[in-house]
Amino acid sequence: MIVGGEIMLIDKALDLFSAHLSTKNCSELTISAYQTDLIQFSEFASHELGVEAQSLEVKAIDKFIVRSYLGFMTEKNLSRKSIARKLAAMRSFFRFLCLEGVLSQSPIQKVSTPKIGKNLPRFLFQEHMEKLLEASDLNSQNGVRDQVIVELLYGSGLRVSELVSLNIRDLDLDGSLIRVRGKGSKERIVPLTDAAKEAVSEYLRMRTDNQEALILNYQDTRLTSRSVRRILDKLEKKANLNQHIHPHMLRHTFATHLLDGGADLRSLQELLGHKKLSSTQIYTHLTREKLREVYLKSHPRAKY
Repeated sequence: MIVGGEIMLIDKALDLFSAHLSTKNCSELTISAYQTDLIQFSEFASHELGVEAQSLEVKAIDKFIVRSYLGFMTEKNLSRKSIARKLAAMRSFFRFLCLEGVLSQSPIQKVSTPKIGKNLPRFLFQEHMEKLLEASDLNSQNGVRDQVIVELLYGSGLRVSELVSLNIRDLDLDGSLIRVRGKGSKERIVPLTDAAKEAVSEYLRMRTDNQEALILNYQDTRLTSRSVRRILDKLEKKANLNQHIHPHMLRHTFATHLLDGGADLRSLQELLGHKKLSSTQIYTHLTREKLREVYLKSHPRAKY
């Protein structure tokens, strides 16, 4: 607990908050995103108060500054989702300062977060997914690697960050299982499909390196998330799908196809590594939309 009455500048407060997030096992990506949003707010606040950014005191920030920032973001045509994310970062930051005794009350306490309409995640229909699965060149090591990428993103529902952090020791090929490190370093065990197991086995057989990472680039170092996106762009063009394919889209496809096949929400929640069931429930809306689309395309009375 920080002693009350101490003058605290915004830079020190941000450093303390980042250290706090680290103790909560937040990922570096999450901490960086919080820092970016909070630095943008602190720059706005210092400008509004007419002080240098490095001289801004935390206690000088009040609800009027926060509301002005909300208006500023709206004028800049930021999406409601972006505004809500930035307000969430600010809310966590000021809550932390209140718990530490730096502030007696959060300046964001009575500021409402804008309502966000739910956008249904995009996914691939079965026939398009099959085309993507057939797009890799299985005669080359990198081609087989690309097949492994698609099989794991779609077949096991991995996040791209989980995929690129996989090590060979995380695989249990005999048991057809993978140990995955998800958000907040939380581990879960997910099944490995027969097709994925076959692709992984062939990829490992072709490799001559001694690296621990499962997915490698041409320099035999761990592949990055950005490289995975480039690989999917290449496969999408080769498969003539005429739509942008991103890694999370294959995770959405995994979830949608499981629900269509009769999987229950609780099982899907475990497979996806969702902390809350509400995060998984969006896929029930997605399958309803799919049913509606099929109905409108197929039923003769739907065309009237």
